[in-house]
Amino acid sequence: MRKDLGVKAYLYPQPTLVIATYNEDGSTNAMVAAWGSISDTNQVAIYVAHSHKTMPNILARKAFTVSMATAKNIKAIDYLGITSGNKVADKFAHSGLTSIRSAHVDAPLIAELPLALECKFVSYNEDSELLLGEIVNVSVDDSVLDESGKLSVEKLAPVCYDSAGHGYYVMERRVGNAFSDGKLLG
Repeated sequence: MRKDLGVKAYLYPQPTLVIATYNEDGSTNAMVAAWGSISDTNQVAIYVAHSHKTMPNILARKAFTVSMATAKNIKAIDYLGITSGNKVADKFAHSGLTSIRSAHVDAPLIAELPLALECKFVSYNEDSELLLGEIVNVSVDDSVLDESGKLSVEKLAPVCYDSAGHGYYVMERRVGNAFSDGKLLG
């Protein structure tokens, strides 16, 4: 039997994205967002409220990075999500994470997070709060590559957000082969 739940943001998986920028003074700022996705081959789309410290930073520097959260750092990631950079100026320092300068954009990479999209600002719609960024590089730690040098989702084990239960879940088990398994039916 099915049950109506009304209007809910229940589309899975919702990524746990960490958006990193530089503040006016050059210190690192980061926030967490779940409403984001790849919107084209070289473009990312993320909904970011203008009230977040991150958005004016992006508009000023025209750059940002987007990292996938991992289970190993979930307490620090959650801290970045529940703490406002407008209220705690050095919230990134309090997280215990470390940043390194991107070689491709004017934004920091988070050393502990093994996958990051390095992005140039494309556009921001203040009404819808949709941020678009051009992916100019994907930075990845060797620890999440397979023996052929490709990204391994199993090794990355990205964290997804559950908006129904307010939990974090790890995505790491392959259940099929895209563009292949369906051929068995036809």
